[in-house]
Amino acid sequence: MQHYLLSVITPTEGTPPGPEAMAEIFRNIETFHAELREAGAWVFAGGLHGPETATVLRPKDGDVLITDGPFAEGKEYLGGICLIKAPDLDAALEWGRKATWATTLPIEVRPFMHQDDA
Repeated sequence: MQHYLLSVITPTEGTPPGPEAMAEIFRNIETFHAELREAGAWVFAGGLHGPETATVLRPKDGDVLITDGPFAEGKEYLGGICLIKAPDLDAALEWGRKATWATTLPIEVRPFMHQDDA
């Protein structure tokens, strides 16, 4: 089984859903996570705070420079992740489709590099 990262792509602009809509989205996400667990595909999942809470560390002149905020500004940011196990890309994309419906947001599906079949 391969590992895949399902990245929740969140827009920086626009109006977030109201409390009732968010409650339904969270219920849908929990249902999606339960389905992943039942299928043996679950590894880890979690939401992230907005990019304004980020701290960036980068090498500079033999030291590490620490700055507040995101490395780059954009129209989207990583809002959450879900790490899954799937036999192939097609299966991972099917989980990505289900994640899209649960979150109501775009999902990027990306395989991990250099995996063995362990």
